[in-house]
Amino acid sequence: MNKIQHYVQGSWVEGKEEGTPVYDSITGEAFTSVAIEGLNIPEILHYGRTKGGEVLRKMTFQERGNMIKKLALYLTKRKEAFYELSYRTGATRMDSWIDIEGGFGNLFANASLRKLFPNQSYHVEGDPIDLSRGGRFMAHHIMVPKKGVAVHINAFNFPVWGMLEKCAVNWMAGVPAVVLPAPVSSYLAEAVAREIIASGILPEGALQIINGTIKNILDTVESQDVVTFTGSATTGKMLKAHPRLIQESVPFTMEADSLNASVLGEDAIPGTPEFDLFIKEVRKEMTVKAGQKCTAIRRIIVPEKLLEDVQIAIGNQLDKVTIGDPRLKEVRMGSLISQKQVEAVRNSVKDIAKEAQIVYGNLDTLETLGADAKKGAFISPILLRADHPFNCKAIHEREAFGPVSTIMPYKTLEEAIELAQMGKGSLVSSIATNDDAIAKEYVINAASHHGRILVINRESAKESTGHGSPLPTLVHGGPGRAGGGEEMGGMRGIKHYLQRTAIQGSPTTLTEITGIYQAKSKYKEANQHPFKYHWEDIQPGMSLKTHKRTITDSDIINFANLTWDHFYAHTDITSLDGSIFEKRTAHGYFIISAAAGLLVHPNKGPVAANYGLEDCRFLRPLYHNDTIYVRLTCKQKVDRDVATAEHPSGIVKWFVEIFDAEDELVAVATILTMVQKKQETFVEMTDEVIQKCLSKLTKDTKPKWGTLSSQEMVEHLEYTYRIASGEIQDFDIATPEKVLEKVHATIYNYEKMPREYDFPLAEKSKIKTLKHPDLETAKDKMLEARERYLQYFKENPEAILKNVVFGELNRYEWYLLERKHLNHHFEQFGLI
Repeated sequence: MNKIQHYVQGSWVEGKEEGTPVYDSITGEAFTSVAIEGLNIPEILHYGRTKGGEVLRKMTFQERGNMIKKLALYLTKRKEAFYELSYRTGATRMDSWIDIEGGFGNLFANASLRKLFPNQSYHVEGDPIDLSRGGRFMAHHIMVPKKGVAVHINAFNFPVWGMLEKCAVNWMAGVPAVVLPAPVSSYLAEAVAREIIASGILPEGALQIINGTIKNILDTVESQDVVTFTGSATTGKMLKAHPRLIQESVPFTMEADSLNASVLGEDAIPGTPEFDLFIKEVRKEMTVKAGQKCTAIRRIIVPEKLLEDVQIAIGNQLDKVTIGDPRLKEVRMGSLISQKQVEAVRNSVKDIAKEAQIVYGNLDTLETLGADAKKGAFISPILLRADHPFNCKAIHEREAFGPVSTIMPYKTLEEAIELAQMGKGSLVSSIATNDDAIAKEYVINAASHHGRILVINRESAKESTGHGSPLPTLVHGGPGRAGGGEEMGGMRGIKHYLQRTAIQGSPTTLTEITGIYQAKSKYKEANQHPFKYHWEDIQPGMSLKTHKRTITDSDIINFANLTWDHFYAHTDITSLDGSIFEKRTAHGYFIISAAAGLLVHPNKGPVAANYGLEDCRFLRPLYHNDTIYVRLTCKQKVDRDVATAEHPSGIVKWFVEIFDAEDELVAVATILTMVQKKQETFVEMTDEVIQKCLSKLTKDTKPKWGTLSSQEMVEHLEYTYRIASGEIQDFDIATPEKVLEKVHATIYNYEKMPREYDFPLAEKSKIKTLKHPDLETAKDKMLEARERYLQYFKENPEAILKNVVFGELNRYEWYLLERKHLNHHFEQFGLI
């Protein structure tokens, strides 16, 4: 029997002892084991801090985000193998989807957060703070990656999601991880980790995984480390009190199982959509993952008059749930993770049943489909009913971590809120109501005891993610029994792994430190108009002072007529008495427009488009005959992804200061421009360059990749030029319609063509059959075909011709494709 292995210090290793057996949840078969003897925990943690941490910390947020996105795509292509293994945990296909693809979804979601961070390795938080009257002493806050490791102690129920939802966040922050999955399902976490390591996408040391219970894992953590725990409240409290955590002040985030409550609003009577939605949600939360969810509904709080209706409706829904081998399509609920877990749930139900009555299900008998109920870790859904919930204790304190929930009545909404709060803190609560007044009262008064509250109604039902679905952009955690911690939460989650530091100094100094221009910082006069620079060459503080313009009466009147903005200050000077205006006043938006006219460079260049306007302020009125000029300064650069038919670009935020003739600041704004990046990947394919490359090509020149000979390559280029000139168009576009737009857009990027690619027209063009007597003739014919292509578009500049891979292309797109294509093949034969 193979042992589950660990990936530590750059190698896959296994424990030295025989190990503890791990069982298939459906068949009861022991198929692997966990062994941890021989692992050096202090060295493992140190390896992460140094080997993985040093690389991650130097990467920018954009680089980290793109790395995580690439990893998500890589894992998604290999997901089926994980599904097959996940069946051993007792999970159905849908259960596994939540775990596996939900985990990958966390990678995607956190990767997208890179757009909210600056294009550097650390974050600048909030607005600058002026600490002096003169504006020459100020402060800001920066957040830098902690120089430790994230130690993740995870629960058994979501081995993939639990690992990736945490790692995605610490990787985005620039911190490596040491993951400790629960042993009973660690084989699935190990399988995913193997693919992650094999991909080579993460820097070495960014991920280490120990598949077993390490009792001394916290003995050597340091102040720069972060520890997270997901699991039982009892274990979590024990870990939280570890002396090392207290001694080193190590951040500890705890997400514990909780007695989550769902409330049926008084308006949600039988026959309403909200009643049906509520029943469906309860059934789903009881049976998805066989109730082994930290967010599952444990307490069902309903109006007293509807208690019987709800009980019957839930029972009818549970009757439809087939239990058995999760591989079967007919099965709606699989098993618990282990026989040990079955026994724990049975004991919890028995304790709760001392105060509540079992009204659905049986602990002793169970029918299963395609599986032996005695060998597998199966249990029936159990619904209990407590008629006097305020007199009960166990229903509010004891959790059965399986398909178990207790229904209880309330007389007023105040009682429902009190009952929900008796759980002493939960990860999530929900209420089904179409009455927004009820929703507001419940949310405001119950929020102190819950990490998340979902309002279920007919309007949001089709798009709602449900009671039990934590989302990467929302906080996951809760007060009290739920652990008092936070995970995920978009940027909030990433900040848990960053150290916030207040910095003080002059605006000029803080501009250099933050990478963001601070008002009253020294300007860096540009050698040419800033709009002439590509994105890479623009730096914060780069500045330009424009020439001046005088605002006339005609300007104001014409702008009013053009925009239909006839506000009295601009058009009726007889109504100025008692106002803040002294004379005819220029429109604020005219001032911004006039400023744009002063600062914009008219010629075509790297600035591709106006991207927006932020933080516009008018500090005092401007009147006719006032003169203004503009100071244009680069404030900040923000990288962006480009997936459409446009060249790679970034966003530049420009700080626009508008001054009057006396150099008094009268208005400020931040404008955003889309600025193209430099194209430094490809050699421009001029006649001279092409001739020079071809002159180096001989019949004996060997390719660096692929099987084409030098003459076959040249004849292939000739054939594609004949397509580009319109001579050959009798073919169908090979790229599927659903991805054609995406493939077409790749013409514009600066990425090289893939090396191993089968030309769709290879058979039609007989690419391996030589058509010319020798290489020199082939070169001449290729150049003739190229000349016909250039002449065609010179005579037909608006023409559109199809390409077999990229679809319909215009003249400019054929130029881009030619540059990419020639670079690809000339590099293939070492000519460039």
